[in-house]
Amino acid sequence: MGMDRNTVIGFVLLGLLLFIYLFTATKNSQQLERQKLQQADSLAAVKKIQEALHVVQDSVKVKVASGDSLTGFNKAIGGSEKLMTVENDLLKIVFSNKGGQPKEVILKKFKLYDSSLVQLMDSSLGNRLSYPINTASNQTAQISDLYFNEARIEKSADGTQIITYSLPAPNGVSIEHQFVIHPDSYLVDWNLTTTGAGQLFSQNNLNIDWHSEMKKTQVYVYYEKRLTNVCFSTDNEFDYISSKTEKTFEKPVQWVSVVQQFFNRTLIAKNNFTGGDIQWHREVSDTSNMLGIADVHLQTKLPGAAATLNFQWYFGPNDYHILKEAGPNMDRIVDLGRDMYSFVRPINTYIIMPVFNFFHKFVASYGIVILLLTLFIRLLTSPLVYSSYLSGAKMKALRPEIDILKKKTGGDQQQMGVEQMKLFREAGVNPLGGCIPALLQIPIFFALFSFFNSNVALRGQPFLWAHDLSIYDVVVKMGFTIPAYGDHISLFATLAVITSFLISLYGMSMTPDQSNPAMKYMPYIMPVMLLLFFNRLPAALTWYYTVSNLITLILQFVIQNYIIDHDKILAKLQANRTKPKTKPKWQERFEQMQEAQKKIQQSKGKS
Repeated sequence: MGMDRNTVIGFVLLGLLLFIYLFTATKNSQQLERQKLQQADSLAAVKKIQEALHVVQDSVKVKVASGDSLTGFNKAIGGSEKLMTVENDLLKIVFSNKGGQPKEVILKKFKLYDSSLVQLMDSSLGNRLSYPINTASNQTAQISDLYFNEARIEKSADGTQIITYSLPAPNGVSIEHQFVIHPDSYLVDWNLTTTGAGQLFSQNNLNIDWHSEMKKTQVYVYYEKRLTNVCFSTDNEFDYISSKTEKTFEKPVQWVSVVQQFFNRTLIAKNNFTGGDIQWHREVSDTSNMLGIADVHLQTKLPGAAATLNFQWYFGPNDYHILKEAGPNMDRIVDLGRDMYSFVRPINTYIIMPVFNFFHKFVASYGIVILLLTLFIRLLTSPLVYSSYLSGAKMKALRPEIDILKKKTGGDQQQMGVEQMKLFREAGVNPLGGCIPALLQIPIFFALFSFFNSNVALRGQPFLWAHDLSIYDVVVKMGFTIPAYGDHISLFATLAVITSFLISLYGMSMTPDQSNPAMKYMPYIMPVMLLLFFNRLPAALTWYYTVSNLITLILQFVIQNYIIDHDKILAKLQANRTKPKTKPKWQERFEQMQEAQKKIQQSKGKS
């Protein structure tokens, strides 16, 4: 086995995992198309229901205006909308007395691609939270359709703001929504207080319906759409749905989060929801600004006739450290490795992220921080990498003798394998030594793939020709789309592929055996596969890969030409051959298998 085979082993494993990733990310494309049709039918049905409800509501308003009272909730049914804006250092929230809830939420520290501020809740979309209440015998109304009294606002000395909405209701029953806005916090407390719960809620059950529509916050909707999902914590265990369209909760629920690539909206229950379900529809069109729609249904029980339920809203970025303090398991909203790639999460949590943040304390440019991170990773893996280069040098030194073995065996591959293994054993060479760098790439690549995809700190950060390290750089917009490649050329991705190609060529030059045609073509096949995958990756990742490959090329050149003495290695190999050797058991079994195969082929040839 030469260095090219060892490199190929690593690249094949890497390519296999990349293929699995792409397969799992796209296997539901046909299902998504069906969902789109179902979604259109569902929206049409919902629209008809809404139109019918509006007719009923208009009829009720007419009756209220004429003095024909049906329920005692006259003012709540026939009121008018009043808005109020409240801000802290991080959030700007527009509250509405219709439903007594936030109508718009703006993040003051984050901008969109058009330089406007990120708006997590948009009044132009159908975002709302509601629950039904009994307004009369056999009559119910959704709280989102009722008008609360105008809000009361209180401000404390520390900057905390308390907004209170009370619902006009008959004597003996009341509903109050209180929101607490803390200074410098993305968390908003929501306290729901009620009296006469037995009259308002059937069997004291609170059934919350949260309808959330998401629109893009990144310039390229394709990538953000693929990373949009719904996360939740049930029985204090994190889980999520991405390709699935529904989830039923069978255990207590701590929180549910509608998650985009870099932002999320989360509803947290201080004392758990008892159950519920989710319907999730991802937008399948790449031309739409919409990412998806989530309908979340949650249940909890009011403990008595007079009770207060404590909830929290989180409106903010997918920042690991902020989310870790916000609620149990909420840090796992940040995808640092999930499912079959969960093995890289500890690498990100305990190595990549701390080192990245440490360098950023001293360096403002995130492009330079990534370069320093790359140098750190290469330094950390240098002992193993050096041993692999040394193994490659030994293999190169054995090339003349392997050429002699080829002539001696006359093209008999089985015999060549046996003789080559004997030569390696006599010379003290480990033919698998060159696999280490390629194998090391697998966990590191996928760790950084997750880290750069989910790191909100990179969002909007320019470097060299890239305008934003969190998305792919575009140096040429082609005006047409190449399947699997895209409609643009990413220079960082191109450089990463070119340097990978040079590394493969260098590995081929080091190999003692180039008789296998697959090995000869592999340096040309792998770059094409990488280019198709890399062209839509974040510039941060392809920049890292480019730097890492350049370091590899420099190290290979320096070690081979200035550090390793090939004559000395050859002399040492000759000395090793004169020493008595004991075969490892695995090698004995391997040679026995080769001999058995050879005998079988010989017997077949005779017959």
